[in-house]
Amino acid sequence: MVPGRVTLRSVAEHAGVSMATVSRVLADNYPVAPGTRRRVLRAVRELDYVANTHARALRGRRTGSVAFVLNDVRGPSFAQVAHGIEEETARAGLLSLICTTHGDAERELAVVRLMREQGANAVILIGGVVDNAEYRRQMTTIAHALDASGSRLVLCGRPPLAPGTPTTVVEYDNEPGAFAITSRLLAEGHRRVLFLGARADGSTTAAGRLAGYRRALTSMGVPASPELVVECPFARAEAQAALRARLARGPDFTAVFAATDEVAAGALGALQDAGLAVPRDVSLVGYDDVAPATDLHPRLTTVHVPYAEMGRTAVTLALGPDGGPPPEPRHALLTTHVVIRDSTAPPPR
Repeated sequence: MVPGRVTLRSVAEHAGVSMATVSRVLADNYPVAPGTRRRVLRAVRELDYVANTHARALRGRRTGSVAFVLNDVRGPSFAQVAHGIEEETARAGLLSLICTTHGDAERELAVVRLMREQGANAVILIGGVVDNAEYRRQMTTIAHALDASGSRLVLCGRPPLAPGTPTTVVEYDNEPGAFAITSRLLAEGHRRVLFLGARADGSTTAAGRLAGYRRALTSMGVPASPELVVECPFARAEAQAALRARLARGPDFTAVFAATDEVAAGALGALQDAGLAVPRDVSLVGYDDVAPATDLHPRLTTVHVPYAEMGRTAVTLALGPDGGPPPEPRHALLTTHVVIRDSTAPPPR
């Protein structure tokens, strides 16, 4: 036995009964004499015994938890979703479990399987993915497995699976938000708008924003120039390096649409390093409306995504009245909107 660890055997010895009797009292699934029950419960209190996951499973009760699985806890948008989830789980009297994957798809699958074994009421997957046939096959299998165990798979900020799959989906209008903010730049007179943050891996978040950018160009009759689409990760340093390299070819654009606010922060650094002022020389917009949008100088015009509301909605829709999964799949689509600040102006003459 681990020193200091109170076990079922410890409780049994303290109460002067068998381990089977302790199990029956804790499980409350077999008749036990009242005096014996009182002795066992007194021993539990005095020893401060805590039943492990397997003991809870024997009682046939849920662990009372919601697990949320995300790429990296340091991302401000992820942190806001997590905050919303924690608020709602606390209101429901449940625990929140956070798991990170660091972008490893196999780790994500392993974490989801573990949460199923632990009996989580719901498992929430947050963030964009590469939406291909293999991903859909795996997620469909997991959704049915969780449903069979009395849990629910929640896709938060991800596209839905096939109709009828037992999931809860909470999305936001990603592509329309990108269309709206690109349209604003075009309305100000910009015709050479650079998109910074395309992803070669086909991530759904970046793909949706790039699609909105392209649709806005088409709607205004502006040619979509491949040289104005620059790939980079959603990270400040990498975005700064990518735009710095692009600027070495000459500033042949008057505005930058950064795929996230973090990317916009890197873009601002690259523009300033090149001696370009925002918005006098180049306008700059982002997406997300999280820090550093209001910390930059100038303050960033961006697209607001209701991340905390997404988290709260994910928990609310994933749980039925009894804390288990609802009888039918649920789907919510939240709206985005443009927040106008100080980082855009008409293009220089």
